[in-house]
Amino acid sequence: MPDQQNEDNGNKQIPDVEDMAAYMAQIAERSQALITSFMSKKSGSMRMADSMNVCKEFIELTKQMMANPAQMMQAQMQLWQDYMGLWQSTTQKMMGVEVDAIAAPTSDDRRFRDAEWDESIVFDYIKQSYLLSSRWLTNAVQDVEGLDDKTAKKVDFYTRQFVDALAPTNFLMTNPEVIRATIKSKGENLVKGLENLLSDIEKGDGELRISQVDEGAFTLGENVATTPGKVVYQNDLMQLIQFEPSTEQVDKRPLLIVPPWINKYYILDLQTKNSFIKWCTNQGLTVFVISWVNPGSKLAAKSFEDYMLEGPLDALDAIEKATASKEANLIGYCLGGTLSASTLAYMAEKKDDRFKSATFFTAMVDFKEPGELGVFIDEEQLNSLEERMGVDGYLEGASMTTTFNMLRANDLIWSFVVNNYLLGREPFPFDLLYWNSDSTRMPAEMHRFYLRNMYQDNKLIEPGGIILDGVPIDLTKVDLPTFILSTKEDHIAPWKSTYAATQIYKGDVKFCLAGSGHIAGVVNPPANEKYGYWTNAKNPATPDEWFEGAKQHDGSWWPEWRKWLKKNAGGQIAARVPGDGKLKVIEAAPGSYASLRLR
Repeated sequence: MPDQQNEDNGNKQIPDVEDMAAYMAQIAERSQALITSFMSKKSGSMRMADSMNVCKEFIELTKQMMANPAQMMQAQMQLWQDYMGLWQSTTQKMMGVEVDAIAAPTSDDRRFRDAEWDESIVFDYIKQSYLLSSRWLTNAVQDVEGLDDKTAKKVDFYTRQFVDALAPTNFLMTNPEVIRATIKSKGENLVKGLENLLSDIEKGDGELRISQVDEGAFTLGENVATTPGKVVYQNDLMQLIQFEPSTEQVDKRPLLIVPPWINKYYILDLQTKNSFIKWCTNQGLTVFVISWVNPGSKLAAKSFEDYMLEGPLDALDAIEKATASKEANLIGYCLGGTLSASTLAYMAEKKDDRFKSATFFTAMVDFKEPGELGVFIDEEQLNSLEERMGVDGYLEGASMTTTFNMLRANDLIWSFVVNNYLLGREPFPFDLLYWNSDSTRMPAEMHRFYLRNMYQDNKLIEPGGIILDGVPIDLTKVDLPTFILSTKEDHIAPWKSTYAATQIYKGDVKFCLAGSGHIAGVVNPPANEKYGYWTNAKNPATPDEWFEGAKQHDGSWWPEWRKWLKKNAGGQIAARVPGDGKLKVIEAAPGSYASLRLR
């Protein structure tokens, strides 16, 4: 082993002890300054310590557990029996007997990929012991009777956060990969990890903001957001980008894409190989996309209504000036889809039929079952959030990023803790994670309206439940060809919840279910030949009935959608070039709104 280690080290110079001591002293001094600053900032906000309003739910859980001691005793006995089985199987393994695991990770659990978790008796015992305990704790919480549905979901969610945090992979002395790295580098990985940790705290201005990607590896307009285009219109809330044509002939009806303003539009234009926008121009479409502003305090009063008026409706007027076409096709993605549905209902009431088809990507309109995001929505949490937004007039983008990361904590939080802080490695240059870290603020009034009227009260589904610009919104009046794309493993917009829209809209609705999740299931170019998708000619009352009768297809859903959209093309005309119409070019894509990056 020593010879192998020397061979691996090659000519690498081992740091001088005095230099290492001085370096550690510098880090210690820097750490102390950061911690002092952190604590001073936190001291005035301790009243926000339970801003997630979790304590009340766990108190209720404890009360219900105490009310049924027999059930708890049964659970304890089951855990004891499982541990007896683990001790017995471990003893047999030590004697050279091959035995089946008492507890094994699921096939998609990447935490225990290192071979030593299986090959080492010690680490196999640690792994199985953790899996037994985590399974027991999760089941014990889920089996408690007497909790209302919302309390049960919140307790379950935060129990899983706790269980994930205590995984042996997250700690130095119980992670074999980290132990090997520490021995091999003589602890340099831990020194580098501490430096990474301090850097992330500095970057978050006292809050830990875990780096997920090498941000220096990407530049907008150079190796992400690369499809050629021009900004041809802008207002306070958005810039409208018209992309250069890739074909001589194009569909007569332009395509307007309304992305969510929680993140930036270029999720659909990462790189040429996986850009949905570039693929659309190659398919003969005149593509426009809304690039939302990253709002500051001056836009605090901008409402959901303003996003409709200054978003898709302003864009539609601008598209007519740019192309001389009064008609267009529409795509709304996630929150942009919720806005698009509201806009279409508003236009239906106004007898405005300029949009001739609508496509929705992972968009919810019925929030009865909002998935795990629902655990963040109750009166106490909303009051706390509104109080925070009232200070600056917006919700900082990092807050939303943290919320979404918690939905997949092992992949989006703890894997980076291990990589960055324990192994001391730099984050990888990954375009999707670069986009994910490019967070966007939420104007206070818009976000308040959205959370209360949609997530909390589910008013959008009620005819006349919300009013925009004096118009009662009724989604049942949306009457045009509609393509609804959902993804099977979506943690943000669960597909069974998005399916509800098939029973609401009047027009001909085609529902398509893609494999994978909220992002990867949408951004799935045909060349990847991944995931697959399902279709069904009918839309029965429930999503389970739909899936039972659905047909599975290989590859990307993109060609399926393009085939559907051709029916709504409006014919073919010569390609349009940005700036040739009545709207002049303001600047090159991706534009200044998208280029503003928060730190």
